[in-house]
Amino acid sequence: MTTPTSTHGALHEGESDDALVVAARGGDYQAFEKLFLRHRNAVYRYAYQMVRRRDDAEDIVQEVFVRAYQHIDRYREEARFTTWLLRIATNLTTDRIRMANRRHSLEQQEAAGALGWMTADVNENPVDNLAREEQRQALKRALLALPEHHRNMIVLRDIEERDYQDIAAMMNCSVGGAKLRVLRARRALRDRLAPLLGEEGTP
Repeated sequence: MTTPTSTHGALHEGESDDALVVAARGGDYQAFEKLFLRHRNAVYRYAYQMVRRRDDAEDIVQEVFVRAYQHIDRYREEARFTTWLLRIATNLTTDRIRMANRRHSLEQQEAAGALGWMTADVNENPVDNLAREEQRQALKRALLALPEHHRNMIVLRDIEERDYQDIAAMMNCSVGGAKLRVLRARRALRDRLAPLLGEEGTP
């Protein structure tokens, strides 16, 4: 998808996502370009956290918006447009991860402050006494070792900081179900983290 000119960018300025969707459904491609410009970075951030390759993440962004444009009539306003986009992105990244059958390295910024719940004074925190750099490296390795369905929950909730309502909409489950999935993912991360730290088990 090409970036529109500045003249295009000035069109529809200030309109809500829903208004732009209505215009796009009516054949206004410039309205859809506005949605693309508004949300492409959010989709890219999510995709990159999952696939860990810039080229793959950029490909996913393009495919997400192609599919969104092709199926714009399926969008229902009870979910936010960003939630709908990320649901598409979730399906695409899961497929890509499974097809690739490999895991990619995590860059330094992923764990830097993004997983504050791991170092806060909360129950079952396995990294209380780690130095910052040791913690960061252990978190990278633990995240890399997680199955994609657990890593997806950590990325959405603890890195992207999506609320549970958004996660529930993306996963087609209840808010309670989303919370349970996040809880299981966090426990899986702690279980992965413990042996990396030389511990005999999760505290």
